[in-house]
Amino acid sequence: MYLKKLGLTVGMLCWLCAAMAQELYVNTEPASNMAARSLGIRVENQGFFKPDFRNRSTMELMYGINKYFMVHSSVYMSNYYQQRQHVEGFSGYAKYRFYSADTVQRHFRMAAFAKVSSISNPTPNQEISLEGDNSGFQGGLVATELLHKLALSGSLSYLRAWENRGGSIPAIQDAIGYTLSAGYLTFPKKYTNYDQTNINLYAELLGKVNPGKGQYYLDVAPAVQFIFNSVLRVDLSYRTPLTNRMERNTQNMYLVRVEYNLFNIFH
Repeated sequence: MYLKKLGLTVGMLCWLCAAMAQELYVNTEPASNMAARSLGIRVENQGFFKPDFRNRSTMELMYGINKYFMVHSSVYMSNYYQQRQHVEGFSGYAKYRFYSADTVQRHFRMAAFAKVSSISNPTPNQEISLEGDNSGFQGGLVATELLHKLALSGSLSYLRAWENRGGSIPAIQDAIGYTLSAGYLTFPKKYTNYDQTNINLYAELLGKVNPGKGQYYLDVAPAVQFIFNSVLRVDLSYRTPLTNRMERNTQNMYLVRVEYNLFNIFH
């Protein structure tokens, strides 16, 4: 009986990983949460090459409290504003999934999210970014729909920038952010075991508007993702603008990320 239950649990976990793989977006978060009582560890590097090479590294921990609620914590380090790499600050993120409509290989979910950051950099840009540039708050809603191998997701949020640590006043204090993401599972064609490598392709649109300022941008970020043994994930993405009327660090940026997940480690 025990082995039967264990087999059923592993089978359900495999099905869950397979069904949701294409909504593990690279540049945005879906409405779905990670598995409860599980820990995710991310190491990320992103940057640009013009006018000179600059890059930012992020260390992030993610924890699924239960099927409705998950949290993140991040630490940022870059040479965006100085010649040498230095620790810029940290952020905290929380997401609450408040609606689910699930059927076989199809679901629709909605969640509310909030993020708070504390950063010590100067603030010369018109873009409000809580990923190492600005201290502030972000709150919004995200909706995600899975349709067999295709997953679609969209979000809308409000951002409020505060004075950075060290006394730097933000150039802009209010912004509206929006995203639209699509992910498609290209491999495996058919699941036969837990260890099969997943390959997902993504196209994401990332936009912000500063209300009343005539400042906005809309970027496109294609990405490819590899998931090994359902626990190790590698993301590659390149972001470039479709339209831009906002001062930022760069308009073109690469992203490389490695993530490892420890499932059901806290009982």
